[in-house]
Amino acid sequence: MIPYILRRLLEGAVTVVTLAVAAFFLLYLGARDTARNIVGQTASLEIVARKEAELGLDRPIAVQFADWAGSALTGDFGRSWFTGEPVADAVVGRLPVTLSLTIGAVVLSAIVAIVIGALAAGRRGAADRSVQILSVVGASIPGFLLALILVVIFALNLGWFPATGYVRPEASVLGWLATITLPVIALSVGAIAAVAQQVRGSMIDALRLDYVRTLRARGLPDRRVVYRHVLRNAAGPALSMLGLQFVIIFGGAVVVEQVFSLPGLGQSAISATSRGDVPLIMGVILVTAVIVVLVNLAVDLAQAWLNPKVRLS
Repeated sequence: MIPYILRRLLEGAVTVVTLAVAAFFLLYLGARDTARNIVGQTASLEIVARKEAELGLDRPIAVQFADWAGSALTGDFGRSWFTGEPVADAVVGRLPVTLSLTIGAVVLSAIVAIVIGALAAGRRGAADRSVQILSVVGASIPGFLLALILVVIFALNLGWFPATGYVRPEASVLGWLATITLPVIALSVGAIAAVAQQVRGSMIDALRLDYVRTLRARGLPDRRVVYRHVLRNAAGPALSMLGLQFVIIFGGAVVVEQVFSLPGLGQSAISATSRGDVPLIMGVILVTAVIVVLVNLAVDLAQAWLNPKVRLS
């Protein structure tokens, strides 16, 4: 298992480095206009050239990348071109907000999807058709539209939750839960639909296997057969889907954070992209890539634990 983990970590490192190189060259090749945006459109060419020299944009791009990569290896991702804030501080300060939304949505999606997916697989008929219809509807609603609907109904009309803002858990756990509840629901509906369909399909296939008929013939209760044996064997594809949904939810948090005015990584990424703040964009890209790699590794390890055949391969 350890060689497998090391191999996957090496593959992940290669992926992150390749993405960093591609993103750096693409972003910095178009960064010349950023110097003018910083000093103003009416600034003289001399002032623009001075700002480019200050940012290091007057040097060969290969030299710029070598300097940036050397600093990045030590945890120094530079400073924001517009605010002067260290990129590492900007990312670390906003990452917990986005992770709390993403992890909350993934946990909620997993719990609800397993319950309704197992229900649809075990009770074919009206319950199955209802779950499929709800899954299609849930997958069809964009996250940002659902977020707006939730704000209007539960925040503005009913007043149950705050419409905007974020309370950190160390300040108030209840306040934190109140500020993330609606965003988490908005992010999780699409994932619930996708994972529930995967659970349903995998469990239906597993219920047709010979070992299930053998277990039932031995007199094991149907609930025990379904939830202890069938669900575990059907968990592999569902877990892969859940890992994919983690990445989708993490990306969807960019828009949802804007709707609820949450100070997360998505809000920072949008503002940095609109201004051309390349160091901050690079920091967000790198952190996102590392998180995706680690999540994929965690999913693979969980599948190896669930399925001995995966472990052997």
